[in-house]
Amino acid sequence: MINGVHYIDAPPLHTLYVDKPMRGHNLMQAIARVNRVFTEDKQGGLIVDYLGIAQELKYALAEYTASGGQGKPTLDQELAVAKMLEIHEAIEHQLRFFDWRKFFSLSKEDKLKFIPVIIDYIFSQENGETAFVENTKNLLKAFAISVPHEKAMAIRDDVALFQALKARLVKIVERNDPDKNERIETAIKQIVSEAITSDEVIDVFDAAGIKKPNIEILDEAFLREIQNMQQKNLAVELLKKLLKDEIKQRKKLNLVQSKKFSEHLEDAISRYHNGMIDTVEFLEKVLIPLAKEIKEADKRGDILNLDFRELAFYDALEVNDSAVKILGDAKLQTIARDLLESVRNSTTIDWTIKESVQATLRRNIRRILRKHGYPPDLQEKAVQTVIDQARLLANDLAAN
Repeated sequence: MINGVHYIDAPPLHTLYVDKPMRGHNLMQAIARVNRVFTEDKQGGLIVDYLGIAQELKYALAEYTASGGQGKPTLDQELAVAKMLEIHEAIEHQLRFFDWRKFFSLSKEDKLKFIPVIIDYIFSQENGETAFVENTKNLLKAFAISVPHEKAMAIRDDVALFQALKARLVKIVERNDPDKNERIETAIKQIVSEAITSDEVIDVFDAAGIKKPNIEILDEAFLREIQNMQQKNLAVELLKKLLKDEIKQRKKLNLVQSKKFSEHLEDAISRYHNGMIDTVEFLEKVLIPLAKEIKEADKRGDILNLDFRELAFYDALEVNDSAVKILGDAKLQTIARDLLESVRNSTTIDWTIKESVQATLRRNIRRILRKHGYPPDLQEKAVQTVIDQARLLANDLAAN
């Protein structure tokens, strides 16, 4: 909020909320805080006027111009409007073969059901999600500068729908590069149709009309629900996101298992994007079987009578290698328990940065492997994998 005090070295702003009367040079000085383009990402500023200072701004601009100010003190709004309409037309062109305007004639309940249908259509296009999200981000910037121009207000419902779709698309694909213009979008929500935008957290499974699952109880019923969704592209994205989230969690606990699942999924995604498998095949022959495999993996600890830490070291022993399999499950289980005990006894809070502790730990691991007849040619690789696994469990091991 502006409080009437201004500093020459004050940091640049993107959004200015005006809640106190200002005029003349004070108003121009305040506006100057947001109208400068400091980086390539900042194409303009946003002023949220709670009082109605438009007339005072006109007077201040007239005074500024008359006093010999050079250049345009504000962005030409007509230029922003033209850019806004250009981007709006690009989004309309992307959706030209889909009756997206049907949305506005639906009931509130049917609108919620129709949004996944639009999203499914966007996912069906090559790079559709990327193009739509990027165009909508640029549209929101131009729209923020263009308001309250009549041409901006005429498309505000379209903007609101595009904003809602963008939010769901970003949530589903879980981009690592979050939108830097959150404040613009928050302010726009005060302008556009309240029937479309929402301050509530968006749940991608609610948006798709299915119950959000817990991977620990990922049963046949849920997988059938995913498999039977009419919007196959959306079903693929939802299950892909769920599996990525689960694998990400496993990377914190089980190095070998998470690497195996991650490589399997990424290889399948690559083949899918290269057109080697279609959407239905990707869903039914890759994603759903992988979900079942992950669920079954959770039962291995119980079957082998190992807790999650012991199971992680068990997997670190390359148990699928034929030379290792000869040792048998019973001996491999014993090795896993001995490794956990040795690591636990050798580690301290800061062991991951102490070379002396790590050297001792490596010697202890080698002794355990030799003691139980682990194949000599595989020992060094196993030692490094066990060390890497121990790093993942460092906090847990130090606390226990």
